[in-house]
Amino acid sequence: MQEIGWLSPLALKDKVFTFMQKIFLFFAGNKLVLKLYENMLLNQVKKGEMPQHVAVILDGNRRWALSRGLDALYGHVEGAKKAEEFFDWCRELEKIRTVTLYLFSTENFKRSRDEVEHLMRLIEAYLKALAEDKRIHENRIRVKVIGKRELLPENLKNCIEKIEKVTENYNNYYLNLAIAYGGRAEIVDAVKAIVSKVVEGKISPEDVNEKVVEEHLYTGFLPNPHPDLVIRTSGEERLSNFLLWQSAYSEFCFLDVYWPNFRKVDFLRAIRVYQQRQRRFGG
Repeated sequence: MQEIGWLSPLALKDKVFTFMQKIFLFFAGNKLVLKLYENMLLNQVKKGEMPQHVAVILDGNRRWALSRGLDALYGHVEGAKKAEEFFDWCRELEKIRTVTLYLFSTENFKRSRDEVEHLMRLIEAYLKALAEDKRIHENRIRVKVIGKRELLPENLKNCIEKIEKVTENYNNYYLNLAIAYGGRAEIVDAVKAIVSKVVEGKISPEDVNEKVVEEHLYTGFLPNPHPDLVIRTSGEERLSNFLLWQSAYSEFCFLDVYWPNFRKVDFLRAIRVYQQRQRRFGG
């Protein structure tokens, strides 16, 4: 094999590759460079069409913790912190008026009793803090829990009622928390409510259309119940029974990062991907 200087072509290639890896790792780990990139993205996306409603499937909390040798429950604590941080990012972009977060599904009740109880306590503490959070009241953010709340502990239901009561007249922003939520269950509940009205003679079968169905979904109170962008973390590429009706024409962005590791840069890149797509709404 012909030598180039003291190195063979293969050895030279390996050294160049190693050098490029080091450069990449340096810039990836450099907070200053990351902040500059973040600011560049922020200025870029602010010039484009912004989604008004962003929904997120917060996935990967347990795997994040286990990958670090931590108790899986610790991942949920970090996930709750990230959820609060995420909503601040959305408010910074201003035009995102509605955020829907998938916190706990009806299927999650199948998990161990300890984990479910831990999650219920964590959500309860989160809601108590939200009810007292100045940002909620200063920005007039309406907080609403969507899901089958009859499945939840009494203490948690009381917290839900309190925060919904103190924010019910706010309409600048909407924060929806999907707890004990399932998209199929939501549609079934809507059908039951409509059937009851038909039986009572309040509406006729001929009156039932898409608008009537939407009014009876958990999201019927929202000015824009349809998420423009749905983000899922952890690398999984499925809806997992989330907003099945509402997301019919949503744009989807699946990210290969666990939720606690989700950065503002990742969010801004998802927004940029959304802006680069041409929405057709079936047309």
